[in-house]
Amino acid sequence: MKIKRKSIVKLRWGAAGCGNFTEFGFLPALNQLKRSKLISVYSSDINRAKSIATKFNAEAGYNNYSEFLQSNINAVYIGSRNSDHHSQVIQAAEAGKNILCEKPIALNSAQAEEMVKACEENNVFLAINFVHRFHPLSYKANEIINKGMLGKIVSVSVNFNVDYPPNNNFRFKKEQSGGGALRDIGTHMIDLLRFFGGEITDVKGFVDNIVYKSEVDDFSAAVLKYKKGGYGQFNVSFNNPKAFNRIEILGYNGCISIENIIGGSKKAGKLTINLKGEGKKAFRRRANKQLVLLRSIQKSFIKNEQPEITGNDGLINMRIMEELEQQCL
Repeated sequence: MKIKRKSIVKLRWGAAGCGNFTEFGFLPALNQLKRSKLISVYSSDINRAKSIATKFNAEAGYNNYSEFLQSNINAVYIGSRNSDHHSQVIQAAEAGKNILCEKPIALNSAQAEEMVKACEENNVFLAINFVHRFHPLSYKANEIINKGMLGKIVSVSVNFNVDYPPNNNFRFKKEQSGGGALRDIGTHMIDLLRFFGGEITDVKGFVDNIVYKSEVDDFSAAVLKYKKGGYGQFNVSFNNPKAFNRIEILGYNGCISIENIIGGSKKAGKLTINLKGEGKKAFRRRANKQLVLLRSIQKSFIKNEQPEITGNDGLINMRIMEELEQQCL
């Protein structure tokens, strides 16, 4: 879908939210793009905003969000706590800025619907920062599936487990995060399940606290049914430092596994293909998922084309998480 708007030669970014991922993930990747430049930084802490602005050669730091939106920017990255996504996205849309919002899109699907509507009404794009589907090996696996090489897909399994003890981070305050392991990393796995298997019609599972007791969950697992047949499953937790975070895709004619692309592994990603009548084949690839995603977003925003991952994807993702959470009340 194309939206009628002025052509863009270069993206002038504003970054809202100055957490660790913004500083060590998003902004270093942004700095590698030739047609994007960081202009402004927003944080409720003006000293933090100015510090990040200086570090990444931005023009200014702000602690007033309205003034930040009035700076010379045409795209906004929302990397703030989850409870701020709703208001900040809507204000950015009303200011005419294209938006890349962190996952999960919001605290609930009602907020997400309002965000998507505001962006549509103001003729701006809304993308969600689901990075894992952008690894080249994820693309390769998806290509193999779409070519029918695996035959009928039976199941897709994805796992993301880390050790993250409760602390003062907003993720452990339910009013600010909406939830724990499911909302923080399960949202990524749901996106991968949709990327590989298509739309989901049903979900059954659990949200629990197994090791760490806090306001939010430290574990979630679920089985999801695909509209076109077959099943997806995921397992996520904040309580396991030694897990083998991997992807497995099983089809009637063969299977695929992908290792070292989920989480903070420093090893090269590895994709293994095992097809009927053929020997195993393995491919290894290092990639900065955030950089690949940003290249895609940059191209979409400049060419005035719908991003690969949209606000509607974030909304669907949120509805699946809510359905799972409702089962566990």
